[in-house]
Amino acid sequence: MQAIVSSWLFWALLSAVFAALTAVFAKAGVAQVDSDLATWLRTLVVAVVLGALVALAGKLRGLTDIPGRAALFLILSGLATGASWLCYFRALSLGDAARVAPVDKLSVVLVAVFAAAFLGEMLSPLAWAGVALIGLGAALVALG
Repeated sequence: MQAIVSSWLFWALLSAVFAALTAVFAKAGVAQVDSDLATWLRTLVVAVVLGALVALAGKLRGLTDIPGRAALFLILSGLATGASWLCYFRALSLGDAARVAPVDKLSVVLVAVFAAAFLGEMLSPLAWAGVALIGLGAALVALG
């Protein structure tokens, strides 16, 4: 069990399950609420829950030890997350969750491209074929 819990794949699969639930729950929520207000409420819930988890684990002490460069990139990541959530909730308020979510997952394609271009990460030709298929699949769902 320890090997499973320490595996990146285990956590990535859980992330996918929770992301799917996020889309379904958010679609139901934005049916009756402005998408920006819904995003704000969701963000508050995330901030409170994660803040409590970090505090209970005694990890707040490390906040002052974050290097400036790391802090900058974490802040930029937070801004990108907020922008992504605003756009995602707006898209959910206008479209079907089953079509919005796959298009949102084009982020997988963009991560592969950006990671190769900016982080020097390398994917095998087979992995690039998988990335291309993800892009194709998202396009087919969006157009279908």
